[in-house]
Amino acid sequence: MLNKILIGRTGYFIGFVGCFALVGLALWIQTKFGLEPCPLCISQRIVFMSLGVLFLVAALVPKCLKFQSLFQVLAALGGAGVAIRHWWIQAHKEEMIADCGVGFDYMFENFPLQKALTLVFKGTGDCAAIDWTFLGLTIPQMSLIAFIGFGAYAVYLLKLNSKK
Repeated sequence: MLNKILIGRTGYFIGFVGCFALVGLALWIQTKFGLEPCPLCISQRIVFMSLGVLFLVAALVPKCLKFQSLFQVLAALGGAGVAIRHWWIQAHKEEMIADCGVGFDYMFENFPLQKALTLVFKGTGDCAAIDWTFLGLTIPQMSLIAFIGFGAYAVYLLKLNSKK
């Protein structure tokens, strides 16, 4: 039954909705608990939105699904990499600089792109803070699970749609 629902455009549209639902959840958590996202949190949101757009493209133009799935998996792996880096920074917060550093907008407005990206992925004291958890998991840990899940989902959809 589930396979019949996921075959074709519907499965990819569900991936799109899922990615943007997670971004919406992140925004809700941010406003509900008065949290300010760090540069790595923002980067993960951007990857979720990019992955969602890739799912939407596959839903609207279901041609070359192997190619589209490759990009979906690569985006999910990239997001997983950002989440792992964020998790690592949180796990080593004693070694991090206490200063919160400059904001995401400031970096991209005042530094060359390469320098800004280096600063984003370096992380700051802000990125080391664990301000919210759910079931004992931090936001980067939950993001990592979601990115792995979306990558596996993209592969599953490809296999499912290759059989039809």
